[in-house]
Amino acid sequence: MKRYLLILFLFFSIDLLGQSIPAGYPILEEIQRRNQLRAADTIGGSFLIRPVLTMDTLYRVSQELELPYTVEGLEIGVLPFVNTTRILTGRPYGWADYGLIPNPGFQTYVSGGIQAKYKFLNLTIRPELVLAQNAGFQTGLEEMSDSEIRSRFLLWNYGDNPERYGNGVYFRPWWGQSKLTFQYGAFEIGGSTENLWWGPGQFNALTFSNNAQGFPHWTINTTKPAKTFLGNIELQMIMGRLQNSGFDPSQNDELNDRFFNSFSGDSRYTNAITFTWNPKWVKGFYFGFSRTFQQYNANRGNSFYDWFPVFEGFQKKNFFDDGNSVDFDANGRDQTITLFGRLVVPQTKSELYFEYGRRDHAFTWREYILNPEHARAFIFGFNQLFNVPEWGKSIQVRSEITHQQESINRYVRYNGLTGGITWHTHTPARGFVNFGQPLGVGIGTGSNVQTVEISLVEGVEKMGILFERLANNQDFYYKALLQFTERKPWVDLSLGFLYDKQFKNLLLSSKLQIIHARNYQWQLDPASTPDFPKGKNLTSVMGQASLIYFWNRD
Repeated sequence: MKRYLLILFLFFSIDLLGQSIPAGYPILEEIQRRNQLRAADTIGGSFLIRPVLTMDTLYRVSQELELPYTVEGLEIGVLPFVNTTRILTGRPYGWADYGLIPNPGFQTYVSGGIQAKYKFLNLTIRPELVLAQNAGFQTGLEEMSDSEIRSRFLLWNYGDNPERYGNGVYFRPWWGQSKLTFQYGAFEIGGSTENLWWGPGQFNALTFSNNAQGFPHWTINTTKPAKTFLGNIELQMIMGRLQNSGFDPSQNDELNDRFFNSFSGDSRYTNAITFTWNPKWVKGFYFGFSRTFQQYNANRGNSFYDWFPVFEGFQKKNFFDDGNSVDFDANGRDQTITLFGRLVVPQTKSELYFEYGRRDHAFTWREYILNPEHARAFIFGFNQLFNVPEWGKSIQVRSEITHQQESINRYVRYNGLTGGITWHTHTPARGFVNFGQPLGVGIGTGSNVQTVEISLVEGVEKMGILFERLANNQDFYYKALLQFTERKPWVDLSLGFLYDKQFKNLLLSSKLQIIHARNYQWQLDPASTPDFPKGKNLTSVMGQASLIYFWNRD
C-alpha cells in the first residue's frame, strides 16, 4: 500500500531548494550562466567546476514529495524527466551529449530519478539510457595507401575512437547522474557516477565534459565557494575507473586485422584534481588549474604516488637519473595539465574565458618556458548580452574556439614532417576516454572547431542561428602527408537553427543543423586529377530535440 501511495505523491509536490544541475544540462545551465551576466546570479560560483548548485526556484530541478509519514530532516524530491533525441543523415556529427554515440540514423537518451537529503547525507538516483540505431557509413579509407592507413591506425592504437560501436543497435543503460555523498558546510565527500565539467567552456572542455558517459569515481569537493581571507575557492579531487570501448576502430575488418593493436581488457585508474580561486580584490574574475593522470591498473603500483599521482612533481627529470625516460614512459602514466580563467562583467553583461592545456610532462621548467606549445590544446570564448528594451528581450552573442591540432614545432621536435600524437591520445595508456568517447573534447582526434551563436533570448525561450566550422582530424592529415597528394583537408561548414520554448511543465530545446562536408573523409571525386584535384562533398541534416518535464501539477 505504501508503494502505491509513494507513486501517487509524485504528483503532489512543492519546491525543494538548492539542487544540483548536472554538467551540460540542456537549457537550465545556459540560463544560470546568463543570470551571472545580468547580476542575477543564483549559484554564486565560478562555473569552472560543474555540476553547479543553484537556488533558483523559477525553473526547479526537483520537487519535494509529501510522504505518508514524517521523518524529521528528511527531504525526498522527484527529478525532471529528460529526453534528447537526434536524427542524422549520412554521417556522424555532434558531441557533448551524455554518451550519445557519433553515428548516423536515430538515437535517443532518457534520464530521470529521485533525490533525497537527510541531515548531512545526500542521495541522487538518476539513471540514464542510450539507444542508437548505430548505422554504418562510408569512409573511403580503403582507397588510401598502406602508409596513409598506418598513420590513421597509429592514432587509433594510441587512443580509443571507433568509427562504429559494434554491429547493429547500440543499447546502453547506466547509473548516469547518480551519487551518494556526505556534506558538511561547503564540502562533500562520497561516490558518484555523474558527469564532471572542468573549465569555462560553453561547448567543449579540455579535461572533463558531458561528452562521454560518466564514470564511477570517489570525490571530495566543494558544493559552493568556500570563503577565505584571500577570496573564494572551489576544488575537487577524484579517484575513478575508466573503460575502453572494446570495439575495433575501423568498419573494415580486414584493415583491423592488419593494423589494429587490440585492447588488453584492463580498466584504467584515473586520479584528477582541480582548484579555482576568485580573488577578493577582483570581483568577477576566476582563475584555476586542473591536473589528471590515468594508467592501466596492471601497470599501477601501491605507493602513495601510485594512488595520488596528482601530487607528483611537474618535471619529468625528477623520475629518472640517467637522462633516459624509456623505463618511466613504459609505465604508461598519462598526464594532462590545464590552466583556465573566466572574467564576468555584469556592468556590460559579458564574459571572456580561456583554457590552455598540455598533455605531456615538461622535462624541466626551462623546457616548459621555451617550448610551451608542445602537446598543447586551447579554448577561447566569450558570451555577450545586449538588452533590447523595445522587445523586452536580449540578444545573446556567444562564440568559442577549440584547437587540438599539434603545434608547428612538431617539425623540429620530432625531426620530420609526421609529428607525434595528439590531444586525448597517449601511448601505453591509450586515449583519455570512457567507452570509446573522449572525456573532454568530443569533436574528433586532432580536430579544431569554431562556433558562433546569435540568439534572441527571454527567460527560457530562445530563437537563434548557429555557425560552425569543424576541421576534422588535422593531425592525421599532416601525419599521413596528405598535403602532398590530391586529397584536401576535410572541413565541415554548418548552419543551425535554434528554438527553445516553455510549455507549462515542459521545456523544449531544439536544433536543426545543415552540415556541408568539403572533401568528406578526404575522398576524391571521380573527376579529380593531380593537376586539378577535386574532393567529394557530402551534405547532411541533423535534427535534435531535448525535452525536460517537471513533475509538479502547477
